[in-house]
Amino acid sequence: MKVRIVNKSNHRLPAYSTSLSAGMDLKANIDEPMLLKPLERTLVPTGIYIALPEGYEAQIRPRSGLAAKYGITVLNSPGTVDADYRGEVKVILVNLSSEPFLINPGERIAQMIVARYEKVDWEEVRSLDDTERGEGGFGSTGR
Repeated sequence: MKVRIVNKSNHRLPAYSTSLSAGMDLKANIDEPMLLKPLERTLVPTGIYIALPEGYEAQIRPRSGLAAKYGITVLNSPGTVDADYRGEVKVILVNLSSEPFLINPGERIAQMIVARYEKVDWEEVRSLDDTERGEGGFGSTGR
């Protein structure tokens, strides 16, 4: 699928790290390092602008390495970039650790997955069909 992109960053276009990767790394388009203190959040620019086709979204997700090693994650995970949005793609990062984290220019801060979605036409009814699970939720099927 072809997607139009404007790259105003100092870096190459987002790309897949391997042939079977689902997500493309997004990089911090900043001129100098940014310090992210414990429990602080910040909006990090990427310098890219995209025009997705109708029926698609871009999901912005955490990088597992940053989350596991440093407690850095995407606050509204997954963030959604809608097909009609034309502004800069930015990432809301949060530091859930007890240590400050330095975001360096060009650092891989998140991953972006382009995914198809379906529109819903609600059919209002008086009741729903019964299932084995029923109303059980929030751990009702195990841990």
